[in-house]
Amino acid sequence: MLFYPIEYLGVDWYRPDKNCPYGIFGWQGVVPARTEKMASRLVDIVTKDLLSLKEAFSHIEPRKLAGLLSSPVEDAVRRESGEWWAYVLKPVLPFVLERVLTALSRDIEDVLDLPHVVLDAFVRDKIVLVELFQKVGRVELDFLVKSGFGFGFVLGLAQMGFWAIKPYTWTLPIAGSLVGYVTNWIAIKLLFEPADPVYIGPLVLQGLFESRQVEVSDEFGHFLESRVLSSPQLLGALSNHNEEELFVFLRKELPPPIPEHIIYAAMQAIRNVAANPEKYDEIHRYVAKRLNIEDTLSSRLKLLTPKSFENLLHPVFEEDEIILIVVGGVLGAITGLMQTRLGWGGHNAKAKAVATLVGSLSLSAFFFFLPEIQQKPEVKPISTPTGNYESAYDRAPPKIKRRNTVLRPKNF
Repeated sequence: MLFYPIEYLGVDWYRPDKNCPYGIFGWQGVVPARTEKMASRLVDIVTKDLLSLKEAFSHIEPRKLAGLLSSPVEDAVRRESGEWWAYVLKPVLPFVLERVLTALSRDIEDVLDLPHVVLDAFVRDKIVLVELFQKVGRVELDFLVKSGFGFGFVLGLAQMGFWAIKPYTWTLPIAGSLVGYVTNWIAIKLLFEPADPVYIGPLVLQGLFESRQVEVSDEFGHFLESRVLSSPQLLGALSNHNEEELFVFLRKELPPPIPEHIIYAAMQAIRNVAANPEKYDEIHRYVAKRLNIEDTLSSRLKLLTPKSFENLLHPVFEEDEIILIVVGGVLGAITGLMQTRLGWGGHNAKAKAVATLVGSLSLSAFFFFLPEIQQKPEVKPISTPTGNYESAYDRAPPKIKRRNTVLRPKNF
């Protein structure tokens, strides 16, 4: 319900607005329905607290990158402006590119709109945001399933005692509703509260997500560099989405007598490099290495306060938390009604009781072990404006030891 279906499924009647996941006769995953709002909150975290384009681009050596770009720029000039211009510019092209790249490192924030790049990546393809939340919140999502088994069992014992005292037709549906409601409420609260660690003797109590700040930071950094802020994505945004700003910048750095068609050829060269990462893999490996976005995001995310760090995942639950809790109550009531319909009295009382017990335990065990039955994870290829490709600089996702408890020893 949090992530699927990606698009609204059902009849679009009495739906408050297009960003609302529910209607009278339909449902859309909470994250896909609220993609723009959730993505905007992530953009704020990334652009205000974690990443500075000016700082990242300052690590690029203009002379080195100019040497790598000289050939594709010369090819573009030859195609767009003719052989004569390519011949004239060839001797001075590395020096001109070095000068332009030096200025670009200084003025990159005026040319490339980082918030728009990040927001557009999530809004254009909702599945990217879904996969991000599933990746960084995998342990928390598993906890919701597994905690339901434990809390449901304990509260189910109380439900059984209530049924023994008041064996009426309404007993199990009402008790089941309370069990489902309370189970979901407790589980969601334990994910994020308390945000700051609370020391209880030799133990530390902290929200599950906040306690995994180090581990999640590594995965978040890897995901954003490979799926949102890869070198092809950034160069594609620079030459396509910020085309006007790029032209103004180049015109300022390359004043007349250099004609405009040469500037447009240079812009086309950047598009070609972005759109053909396999062909220009050496350029992308160098840019990714120098920008070092993954390590920058990871290291700075680890330095955030637990409350600020919580904003990475909490919006998934926060927007419609009450709905998720109420749904637990509704499902609990339906389960209680089914138990009532099975009945535990009469001719086959023992057989029905055993069937109900075995069925409930089997379903609980299935959902408990389901997260452990996983295929070998795929390494996602680098995102590009025209598709995906695998590159030598695409490091494998970090192997992380995950905690799955809100209570841990003080030195763990």
